[in-house]
Amino acid sequence: MTDCVCEASPELRDDTDLNDAPATPAWLAVFSLAMGVFGLLTTEYLPASLLTPMAHDLGVSEAMAGQAVTVTAVVALFAGLLVPGLPRRIDRRWVLLCFSTLMIASNLLVAISSSLAVLLIMRVLLGIALGGFWSMAAAVAMRLVPATLLPRALSIIFSGIAIGTVVAVPLGSYLGGLYGWRSAFLAAAAVGVLTLTFQSFTLPALPPRRPASLRTVLDVLRRPGIAMGMFGCVLVHSGHFALFTYVRPFLESTTGIGTQELALLLLGFGVANFIGTFGAGWLLERSPRGTLVLMPALVGLAALAMVLLPASLPGQAALLAIWGMAFGGVPVAWSNWVANAVPDQAESAGGMVVASVQSAIATGAAAGGVMFSFTGISGVFIAAGILMLLAAWLIAARVRIQPSRPGAEGKPALHL
Repeated sequence: MTDCVCEASPELRDDTDLNDAPATPAWLAVFSLAMGVFGLLTTEYLPASLLTPMAHDLGVSEAMAGQAVTVTAVVALFAGLLVPGLPRRIDRRWVLLCFSTLMIASNLLVAISSSLAVLLIMRVLLGIALGGFWSMAAAVAMRLVPATLLPRALSIIFSGIAIGTVVAVPLGSYLGGLYGWRSAFLAAAAVGVLTLTFQSFTLPALPPRRPASLRTVLDVLRRPGIAMGMFGCVLVHSGHFALFTYVRPFLESTTGIGTQELALLLLGFGVANFIGTFGAGWLLERSPRGTLVLMPALVGLAALAMVLLPASLPGQAALLAIWGMAFGGVPVAWSNWVANAVPDQAESAGGMVVASVQSAIATGAAAGGVMFSFTGISGVFIAAGILMLLAAWLIAARVRIQPSRPGAEGKPALHL
């Protein structure tokens, strides 16, 4: 049974609509977007593995050096909301190429920074590229492949997240140990140059249609079911980041593992995350709602099992892999939700997802820290696990999947 929803009139569209999908897929362009995701995520996470040498070289504390990540996340939050409305008359191909250029510039300038203040300013450039790219990813994907192939395209694009999660920390540590922390950012700049070159040759012209604006974002948020969807997105990501922020102390306290064993467990998490990203495309083609519900439910059950079942290294490794595989599908599932729930304003809705995720990173980590102080590490995992199960229930009960059009209040979708 399918939902039949009348097509939005041309004046209601922004630069994307499921009806604008091409007849044949542009897979090379899709892979170029995946390269962009990989480069941006690797660059965002590099300071996490380089805090000690960065802080020593710049003459600041590790806590201050860690603000390189915070600044990027905060700027990305606002960029996700503001950027879609700024380049109103510019071909989206050129906008994406500009984001890749900003990534290259940020990495090069960070690599030659002489003070923390200069470094943080350069990370602002990365935040703009990160937030802008995320907000447009689903909207651009809708214009590169037929609608039936959109879940598969999104799983390819967001595989860059999984690969970046696996690569960023060990790459930064390895290069930093051999050649100094600046070499890692130079390597990231080289990845950016390759990405920019590949995108230049593969991305087709993507002329804008109806521009988005801040008011458009608010209008989309007022549509039936959209605010509840964004709330569900925040809950899922808050629960995950509350867990992931404190996964190291949890594993160390429950299994007594050392640094090498921990690295192997986290590598297994990253590999499982990569597999889950691709598996999500297959699941979404069959059941979009089921995928949105299943992912947080599995993460919640895995988190509770890690606390409540007898602790053993093989058992914790298996549960960590289930968690990684399940969360690998979360970015794909929510981007697919944006593309289908708000097809006529996908950029604006994508910006809201970016803002939701970035705020969830801060909220989850902060709330996890409070729980850690009062209940210990087990309390963090129990609370976050329950939150993930509640998020799954909310999504199943209240989040709408079919397109939400302006003026649709009180008008039920037609079922054929």
